[in-house]
Amino acid sequence: MSTSIPAAWQPPGITPIDPQAEAAIRARIDGKAKPLGSLGQIEQLSVQLGQIRHPGEPRGDNAVLLVFAGDHGLTEEGVSQFPAAVTVAMVMTYLAGRACANAFAAATNVEIRVVDAGVAAELPKHAGLIDAKIRMGTANAAREPAMTRQQAIDALERGCQLAIAEIRDGADILALGEMGIGNTASSSLLLHRLAPAPLDDCIGVGAGQDSVGMAKKRAAIETAAARSDATAPLDVLAEFGGLEIAMMAGAILGAASQRRPVIVDGFISTVAALLAVRLEPAARGYCVFAHRSAERGHDLALAALQAKPLLDLGLRLGEGTGAILAVPLLRAGARLLTDVASLSDVLEGKL
Repeated sequence: MSTSIPAAWQPPGITPIDPQAEAAIRARIDGKAKPLGSLGQIEQLSVQLGQIRHPGEPRGDNAVLLVFAGDHGLTEEGVSQFPAAVTVAMVMTYLAGRACANAFAAATNVEIRVVDAGVAAELPKHAGLIDAKIRMGTANAAREPAMTRQQAIDALERGCQLAIAEIRDGADILALGEMGIGNTASSSLLLHRLAPAPLDDCIGVGAGQDSVGMAKKRAAIETAAARSDATAPLDVLAEFGGLEIAMMAGAILGAASQRRPVIVDGFISTVAALLAVRLEPAARGYCVFAHRSAERGHDLALAALQAKPLLDLGLRLGEGTGAILAVPLLRAGARLLTDVASLSDVLEGKL
């Protein structure tokens, strides 16, 4: 039996967005039938979308949300007020079309796919469920590595493949969401090492913790951090998990390899984006950050990525809810480039 350590994972080839195209795209926007700069941050979004598809035109009609679900062994340490069984219950709620993400997706014409990245249960087959399970949840990172290096690589590759498949099926925009009891704890550990940032500044209330619960959560996270001094991205992922975070990072890399924008949701999704960018810096130009989460640590993650989110609504649910709400903004940004007349055409009556 081979005992060789897997080689470092090689992300798919990603072409950085073209900085030389920025000036020409911005000039096009400045020449539209509107006052200079009057659409504020939407204009910068439009520039980014133009760079992503350059020399083609951006499109935003078809948007797909991938909700990645996985369980975390850290829940054994009391890092969440909810038991791991809630992950399964919420997956079934998505499949029934009754979660917040479903309601928001219906309101914005976004399709949803639910992905079992590592739920700690056998899920029944369902037309809306993608079985990508790597293992039955991660191990308890306070006691041992959350997963093997090979499992981390497999999760990244699977997320990448899923994103590429959606884009080849016609997705113009990919949005990311997640569900996994205990995943704010794992995200805090990843952020601590990948930003890097002081551990205590990375720990928040997650799904809602009282003072006693926060003490347990902080102690478990500190124990996990003390167990390993990993700093390399793939090593940090294997040590601290989780599987849904790994697949989101892979999906970002897959979308970037196909030159499509990927909308990053809140704290956990942003940590996945940080992981993706640490693995392949060129992926950063393809990420659009949906909103500023109320979860502590999100500002640190955004700062590490030099990211300015589109919305600030006090959200901290996850599921991709914030990413869904940002989809209409991307559609508007794309149509600013493709549909709005130039001021010269308006003045010359060429409409």
